Amino acid sequence: MAMMTKTAIITDSSAPLSDEIKAKANVFVLDISVYINGETYVEGVNLTAEQFYLKMAETTELPKTSQPSVLALEELLTQLQKENYTHVMGIFLSSGISGFWQNIQYLTSEYEGMTIVFPDTKMTSSPLGHMVETAYNMTKTNASFDLIVSEINETIAKTSIFIIVNDLNHLVKGGRLSNGAAVIGNLLNIKPILWFDEVGKIVVYEKIRTSKKAFKRLYKILAETTKDGEYKLYVIHANVPEKARDVAKELSDIGFDVSIATFGSVIGTHLGEGALGFGISPKLNS
Repeated sequence: MAMMTKTAIITDSSAPLSDEIKAKANVFVLDISVYINGETYVEGVNLTAEQFYLKMAETTELPKTSQPSVLALEELLTQLQKENYTHVMGIFLSSGISGFWQNIQYLTSEYEGMTIVFPDTKMTSSPLGHMVETAYNMTKTNASFDLIVSEINETIAKTSIFIIVNDLNHLVKGGRLSNGAAVIGNLLNIKPILWFDEVGKIVVYEKIRTSKKAFKRLYKILAETTKDGEYKLYVIHANVPEKARDVAKELSDIGFDVSIATFGSVIGTHLGEGALGFGISPKLNS
């Protein structure tokens, strides 16, 4: 007789999840703290995305975000072991924007009787939430753990995030762009299209003159990236909901399956208010 498996899905609070998914008994979320003006907040606990952007606008210092706590993960894994979980899938923010993934690799072999896998998602935000939902849905259908791992790795390979920022100065403050490049970019009205690259870092994908041309080019990139299958598109905004709605409608009108989401503090700190992201996630095979 086959051994009964019991699978837990762990993520962090940079992944926006529905209340329904967060309430599931085998889904766990590690908090990411954000520090603004000497105060500590946890997004989704005592700070909404809207409040974050208000507070960021009021301070001259760039907010700082921490990594999820390795200790909290250790304690959670110990608890899961006591509760007879046999398998754990940890779906966390990209190693390209946080050292957390690198710091937890040793834990995969520390818990006897549990198979633990931490794939590098190379992503954050809505595509990360999509991966969590995909993994959870597979546990619901009693899919084998190997199949879940395979599906998530395939999802990672087919997931992209492209971003258009409103203000280059935030990227300078966050150390992601030189001041000289930002000054020239602002003078020439350059709107760089950023993306999460092959190793999950936020880098310049293309430099485009004017916002209008940048969006036109981006729509072509989205069409090219999604031509080989069924995809879900997330329009993710940094506190510009009306703009996100307009763009989402345009994309919906040309045939994309679109949802709207908000960039939280982890990415919002680096991109600044007004940025728009485009997350591309493959739809789960039914």
